[in-house]
Amino acid sequence: MGEVIAVCTSPAKGTQKTDAGEGIFIEDFGIRGDAHAGKWHRQVSLLSYDKIEEFRNRGAEVENGAFGENLVVRGIDFRSLPVGTRLRCNDVVLEMTQIGKECHHGCAIFQKMGECIMPREGVFARVIHGGRIKSGDEMTVEKG
Repeated sequence: MGEVIAVCTSPAKGTQKTDAGEGIFIEDFGIRGDAHAGKWHRQVSLLSYDKIEEFRNRGAEVENGAFGENLVVRGIDFRSLPVGTRLRCNDVVLEMTQIGKECHHGCAIFQKMGECIMPREGVFARVIHGGRIKSGDEMTVEKG
């Protein structure tokens, strides 16, 4: 079981996301108002709060959303879950579709720290059932 720490969106691709506090998740599309929403397999990105904290403890000055993640969740190690895992938060059901991604080595985080955690720790999902998620909500892991 996990707790949603941040719900982040951005109006344009290639920019950091900012914590909106809540989001409307649209079935087979993504988060309303987020540039990465659409009919594809990476509608929502998730990153474990615990992994962000470890990175911060090594000197990274990053805000929630800095890695391009939509959801920051404490208490779930997303990378340890297999593709196909379903995550539930309120009425929203997400299905993991990808673990990690290729890093953009030109990003500010990589240039300052020499690494970025999103390529190995971030996961992506599609929205199976829509609804609303806000900071403080509980997320559970369901078997695919």
